Amino acid sequence: MDPTRLIPSALPIPIEWGWFYLFQVLTFIAHILVMNVMLGASIIALVHNVRGKRDFEPLTTTISVKLPFTIAFAVNFGVAPLLFMQVLYGQFLYTSSVLMAVYWLGVVGLVIAAYGSAYVYDFRYTALGSLKTLFIAVTALCLLATGFIFTNNMTLMLNPEAWTAYLDNAGGTILNLSDPTVLPRYLHIVASSTALGGLALALLYQRRKDDPQAGRWVRHGMNWYAFSTVVQMALGLWFLTALPERVSQLLLGGSLPHTLVFAAGAILGIFSISNALRYNVRTTAIISVTTVSLMVYLRDMVRDAYLSPYFNVAERVVTGEYSPFVLFVLTLVAGVAIIVWMLRTASTDTEVSS
Repeated sequence: MDPTRLIPSALPIPIEWGWFYLFQVLTFIAHILVMNVMLGASIIALVHNVRGKRDFEPLTTTISVKLPFTIAFAVNFGVAPLLFMQVLYGQFLYTSSVLMAVYWLGVVGLVIAAYGSAYVYDFRYTALGSLKTLFIAVTALCLLATGFIFTNNMTLMLNPEAWTAYLDNAGGTILNLSDPTVLPRYLHIVASSTALGGLALALLYQRRKDDPQAGRWVRHGMNWYAFSTVVQMALGLWFLTALPERVSQLLLGGSLPHTLVFAAGAILGIFSISNALRYNVRTTAIISVTTVSLMVYLRDMVRDAYLSPYFNVAERVVTGEYSPFVLFVLTLVAGVAIIVWMLRTASTDTEVSS
């Protein structure tokens, strides 16, 4: 079957596609940073709870206090980029979501379970005793499962040839497991999460000048960042080799923009490891955020390369209705102001309580 016959027609959009693309990239950078900290911190806490060493309890206690806030912000920050992606690539994303609808809808339950377990881990931390490990495990495993489902959907949308599986399985339980990029892409994200989770802890403890153990936890967080980033870069090479040749060649000299972004991200990643091993927290953070931003942009370039045989986002039909966009921008400015206030208030309250 010709896969192009399975792709729904693209609906008109109200304004030029570049505006949606700009906001999709910006909001996804914010989401991916918070999401990585959320997942990474839960994994770090789980590792130390499983190990059961009491001298790490100050660290896991700190994570328990911060984790519910981080999950809340990660979930809310994820709404905007997903909506912008639906506007630009809806005919692909909606189709893949329907094909794996059982798992896709299951994300809601997984996130609720992770959120609830994180709250118990926080508010009942001392009383739970050894059960702390169970609750942080529920949180971490639910978040890991959510990430795996998202990885399947974001790759299935790029592969209309795989949509013909619906003819044999119409129950909404299709996963993109035959795609060789799924596993390295997923593990690459997990390694990135433990790296940024460690970096976030280092930044947090660097502010605690009155904590006699702050230096220890700063070094611990930076070690998590450095060694996780090494693993992440190795997984990135696996991911690169798993890409279709027509896509990977763009990153390896076939296209100057693709190659420059890819090379810049790799070089900055190496510099961030070097700074992390020297415990230069702020410099590492700046390099890391820059690297993540480049990788988000490269991710979108790879998506467009995948879809190029079927679709060019720049050719979307525009209706010229600008008033909804103006209202969106005004609402966005107000929303950002409220979020900044919430972050400052939450930071002050949690610092006082700790």
